[in-house]
Amino acid sequence: QVQLVESGGGLVQAGGSLRLSCAASGRTFSTYAMGWFRQGPGKAREFITGISMSGAGTYYADSVKGRFTISRDNAKNTVYLQMNSLKPEDTATYYCAAGNYYTVDKFDYWGQGTQVTVSS
Repeated sequence: QVQLVESGGGLVQAGGSLRLSCAASGRTFSTYAMGWFRQGPGKAREFITGISMSGAGTYYADSVKGRFTISRDNAKNTVYLQMNSLKPEDTATYYCAAGNYYTVDKFDYWGQGTQVTVSS
């Protein structure tokens, strides 16, 4: 089992950048694929990006491709989400998740979320 804690959310103007972090507890972080999801107001949860256990493989939804970058540091038990060229429609609560697959919406453990608000 793994516990996940997100941080780094906040208020940013359109066109700006933010970097989210997700710290994982436990010694088995490197055995999990990781992902980031978001849920905006009145919207369904969206799987936006995933990364393989080693970090060699990544997946991006079309909505964030070219603007967001997922990375991980297994020595620090942390996964990151660098978000550039932010748009008002990126406003959402962002969640990290851990599981066995990084290209599909099948994750087993979730953080509590961090709010990102993009003003126009």
